Amino acid sequence: MFIVDILAAATQAAPQNKFGFAEALEQGGFIAYATVVILGIMSFGSFYILFTKWFEQSKILRQGRELRSSFWKAASLREGAAKLEKNSAWRQLVDDGLQAEDQHGKLVDSLEAHDWLHGSLSRSENSINARLASGLPFLATVGATAPFIGLFGTVVGIYRALINIGIAGSASIDKVAGPVGEALIMTALGLLVAVPAVLAYNYLQARNKRISEQLVGFSTDVLANINSKGAIKPAIAAAPAKPVAAPAAAKPAAAPTKP
Repeated sequence: MFIVDILAAATQAAPQNKFGFAEALEQGGFIAYATVVILGIMSFGSFYILFTKWFEQSKILRQGRELRSSFWKAASLREGAAKLEKNSAWRQLVDDGLQAEDQHGKLVDSLEAHDWLHGSLSRSENSINARLASGLPFLATVGATAPFIGLFGTVVGIYRALINIGIAGSASIDKVAGPVGEALIMTALGLLVAVPAVLAYNYLQARNKRISEQLVGFSTDVLANINSKGAIKPAIAAAPAKPVAAPAAAKPAAAPTKP
């Protein structure tokens, strides 16, 4: 019983922490809660876009690696397209190129086949790039605005600190620590949300640029193949394998000469 009384007295004597995160939000009221909720939505959206776009890009890059070893070995573009996944970006380019070839004969105006095919493939590339770029403006917006949203919470916290100083008539630490701590927390949250968004934006943009370069190269190969009626293929598929040279037979040793 004596020990219990000592522990109870020590607990009552210990100072209570009034400057934690929850306490800062409670002191900040509606503005603090709204700022945290907005930054939380931004952070969740940023990570969601990062992971979904990363998986989408990885799928396209994987299909591009498989494309080099299987597609151009087919006898025709239609046969090669049948080996590709239906909803892939590479299949879309091939299908749009073949469709443009079929539609060229129906045109009344004397438009060269090369211009028509090139324009159709360019539109297909632009639609793929636009789909890959979806969501990236949100990351850019978060990276640009999240620090200012945190700064808004900071300004409100400092304003509340000044009000407490004016009411109390003195800048005592117990009147200033709460609002100033809230202000610093809002600044930290804004930076914590903005920095990953900027990094994710730059990372996904670099991968989109690499995919766009691969799409342009594949589109050029498809255009050349269609205009040449299948005669032109990339060097990786057109070049025959070099035969392995047979090892030279060992020469018989010369018989020793008699003296």
